[in-house]
Amino acid sequence: MSTTVATYDAGNAFTGGPGAFNAPQFEAQLHGPGPLRIAVVTDAWLPQTNGVVRTLMSLREELEALGHSVIMVTPQDFVTIPCPTYSEIRLALTTPGRIGRALDVIAPDAIHIVTEGPLGIAARAYCRRRKLTFTTSFHTKFPDYIAARWGIPAAWTYAALRWFHSASAATMVATESVRLELASHGFDNLRSWTRGVDLQHFRPAPKPATDWQRPIFLFVGRVAVEKNLSAFLDLDLPGTKVVVGDGPQRVELERRYPEARFVGRHEGDALAAFYSLADVFVFPSRTDTFGLVLLEALASGVPIAAFPVSGPLDLIGNSGVGVLSEDLKVAALAALSIDPEACRARAAEFTWRNSAQQFLHNLHLIR
Repeated sequence: MSTTVATYDAGNAFTGGPGAFNAPQFEAQLHGPGPLRIAVVTDAWLPQTNGVVRTLMSLREELEALGHSVIMVTPQDFVTIPCPTYSEIRLALTTPGRIGRALDVIAPDAIHIVTEGPLGIAARAYCRRRKLTFTTSFHTKFPDYIAARWGIPAAWTYAALRWFHSASAATMVATESVRLELASHGFDNLRSWTRGVDLQHFRPAPKPATDWQRPIFLFVGRVAVEKNLSAFLDLDLPGTKVVVGDGPQRVELERRYPEARFVGRHEGDALAAFYSLADVFVFPSRTDTFGLVLLEALASGVPIAAFPVSGPLDLIGNSGVGVLSEDLKVAALAALSIDPEACRARAAEFTWRNSAQQFLHNLHLIR
């Protein structure tokens, strides 16, 4: 999959990456081949590796396969600063005027704002000033993250997010449980936008030989406080615990849990190989809005153990491909007996094509 996108740089010119402006390439992305030009404004983008970025890359690929043009406005070509406590995330330094000039050049048929960060706030302000219709999406439970990190009441952050999304024609959410939760906080115009999985890349495979003692309990994701990894690593389980991923909490957790295997961040075939190695995927997060890694595990024939919270409740529910319990140890051990073929069949219900079509249905045209 190509990761070259049109992005607006700090000098108010477009570029297809870190190099110089390429007018023919830019024109091709703007005006062909599809009937719609869709501007997607996001603070979450490469080199970040997370569910939001993977969702956007897959969305772009599917929309272009359907004949539409997708132009990303991202932090890549802006001056950025590191996010406090999470230097992997770069925050763009911009203004509504700069975002506005970018959108004027794009001349999109529809604008979608992905995140509530600097780019998203600037794009919102510009659209409001110009009376342009736009949509947004809710990807991250920042109120819970901020409360966990700094103790700020979640109600305060929900109020700020409610203000941000209240101006959109529709706010897209990944699951029904998140929709209900946001509705309880006063959000409206909520629309479903599910996720998908690459069934060709993530698939069942024979368990490879390993020196690690089985059963192997796997986690994949950011190694950060909001993922609640200690709830997994504290469990008294047989076999081996494996953590695939990186983040600000990795050094601390490696020191506290020397018996666990921290293997760092992996992508592509290497990531698929770790899923194939696992006997159970343990998902200790209580704050994810979906959890793409759950689908990747299921597509690989790996059952899930998780808390009964949004994300797992929607994906697993009563499907029989995982065990949801407030006792995560009980869930992890019980999941060992689940049929891998049932896991694969459940994952097959979620495709990126369906996700893209839902997204299109939720869009509102500017004119």
